[in-house]
Amino acid sequence: MAAKPFASSTDLSAKQQTLEVLADGVYALTAEGDPNIGAVEGEDFVVCFEALATPVAAQKWLARLREHTDKPVRYLVLSHYHAVRVLGASAFDAEVIVAHENTRALVAERGKEDWASEFARMPRLAEGADSVPGLTWPTLTFSDRMTIDLGGDRGDLVLQYCGRGHTEGDIVAWLPRHRILFAGDLVEAEAALYTGDAFHRDWSTTTLDRVAAIGADTLIGGRGGVSRGAAAVGSAIDQTRYFLQVMIREVGGVQERGGSLKEAFERTHAALVDQYGHWPIFEHCLPFDVSRLWDELSGVERPIIWTAERDREVWEQLQS
Repeated sequence: MAAKPFASSTDLSAKQQTLEVLADGVYALTAEGDPNIGAVEGEDFVVCFEALATPVAAQKWLARLREHTDKPVRYLVLSHYHAVRVLGASAFDAEVIVAHENTRALVAERGKEDWASEFARMPRLAEGADSVPGLTWPTLTFSDRMTIDLGGDRGDLVLQYCGRGHTEGDIVAWLPRHRILFAGDLVEAEAALYTGDAFHRDWSTTTLDRVAAIGADTLIGGRGGVSRGAAAVGSAIDQTRYFLQVMIREVGGVQERGGSLKEAFERTHAALVDQYGHWPIFEHCLPFDVSRLWDELSGVERPIIWTAERDREVWEQLQS
């Protein structure tokens, strides 16, 4: 059987973007399973959440945002280090770029490799790739929690580290006044999970427990639509957790029986495809997901760095 087209290399059709006003001065841009992005107005400034893959792509989002506010961007908050989330940062002209301290370390350790890897996997997202001036470096980092005073009567925006999950450095952004949570890729709503740099056991237990305990009434995940209402928020967290639990069960079972990585992939695919296979990036992500979990359950504590060459090797091994 011939190998499937590599990752999202043939996914070249444009996605419909939808800008939603979630509350006074709170915005989310979703795009049919492409990376979500958001913004929160302060009294005289804006906090943006995520930066997209390139300045060209980010400028289009900012043009939409400028239809609602002309306040300058004071803070650009990055939920984690992946290239398609951060390399558009220069378009924001932000005074401060905020991320977790682990995210800054990951940029230093593997940012260049991730850039090449992700742009090859998802070329459509890399619109205007030559507009990227270089790696995006946070200028302000924190370890557990950081609060941004939005000024006036707008309340606070709380940035919080919930533990290792999608990466070692994921953070969420919480608006207590509106009970709105920007969860980044720690939660996906009707979109498959990318776990190639994940800590599956932490993510599926204590990390998601902490996300759930925040008690959001509205949640914007990394991909998929906005979850509105406690039931929908709970469903998004539950489907994320279940994806991880099934992976751990299937890959762990194959390892215990002395099976192969290929067998683990096939069994995990069979166990997930009916529920998740019709959602965005399922086929793209799963080979990388299973490869990382296989390593993790084999005692490889931190994810092996993905390179464009390693991507192809794993893809050909598992998707052919």
